[in-house]
Amino acid sequence: MSTKHAEMSIEAAAEQIAGIYEDAGVTHSGEHATTVNQLTDQLPALQPRTLEAAKTLLSREGAFDVDKLAVEEDKGLPFGVLIAREYSLPLAVARWYTYDLNADRQSAVDIDSEYFSGNLYLNGIEPGDSVTIVDDTISTGGTMIAMIEAVEKAGATVEEAHCIVEKTRKNGVDRVAEETGVDVTTSIAIEIEGDNVNVVDK
Repeated sequence: MSTKHAEMSIEAAAEQIAGIYEDAGVTHSGEHATTVNQLTDQLPALQPRTLEAAKTLLSREGAFDVDKLAVEEDKGLPFGVLIAREYSLPLAVARWYTYDLNADRQSAVDIDSEYFSGNLYLNGIEPGDSVTIVDDTISTGGTMIAMIEAVEKAGATVEEAHCIVEKTRKNGVDRVAEETGVDVTTSIAIEIEGDNVNVVDK
C-alpha cells in the first residue's frame, strides 16, 4: 500500500540520514573501512522516507540552475533521479563500463576511488553544458574528481557539486577543491571508529 509523504523539514531529513548511519554496519577491505547501510547499499531496502530526506538535504544545498545533472551509476543514481525529476533536468550518467555504440560521444577518464580504480565513462554531456554533480557520499574524493574531469573533458562546466554524506577523515572535500577548484557541499558528516559509525558536527 503506497503512502504519499508530506514535505520534510531540514531537521527531520538530517535526523533520518543520521539515524541510518548510527545503525550502519561496517566492512573492512584493505586500507578502507566502509559503511553498509540503507542509503548507499540498500541494506536494508531504501525506504521512501530516506529518499525524501536525501532530496530535502540536496535541495537545501543546490540551486540546480544548470543545463544538466550528472551522477555516477553505482551509488549516486537514485539521488540523481530524484533531483532531476524535482528540477526538470536532463540526467547524465557515468558508468564503469563503455559501449561500442557511440563510444566517441562518451567522456572517458581515469578514476581512483575508495571502491574502484580504472576508467569512468560519462554519457550525455555536450560541449557548452552547465552541470551540477550529485553523489551519495564523498570519501577520498576520487569519484568526484573523476566526474569533474569527465564533465570538463566533454567541454562542459561544473557549476555545483553536492554529496549527502562526508567521511571527514578522508579529506575528500579538501582534495577536490585543491585539484579541481570545485567546492563540494555536504549535509551529514561521519567518522568510522572500528566497527562503529559516528555522526559528527560539521
